[in-house]
Amino acid sequence: MLALSRKINQSIILNDNIEVTILEIKGDQIKIGIDAPKSVPIYRKEIYTQIRDANTEAAKTAAPDVLSQFMKS
Repeated sequence: MLALSRKINQSIILNDNIEVTILEIKGDQIKIGIDAPKSVPIYRKEIYTQIRDANTEAAKTAAPDVLSQFMKS
C-alpha cells in the first residue's frame, strides 16, 4: 500500500483521469472529493464488499442450465 500525506485542497491523480482531493479535515474524519469519468464506478469499501458478496451468493444459487445459456451468449 502506498501511503501519502496531503493537506486540504491538495490532490492525487490516479490513472491519468481520476483526481482525489482532500476537502476538509475535522478531528478523525477526512472529507475527500473524487473527480472521475462517469464510467468509473466509485463505492465505499463496505458497500462494494456487500455487492461483491451478494453477486457471489447469487452465482452459487443460480441454476446450472441458466448459467450455461448465459455463457453461450
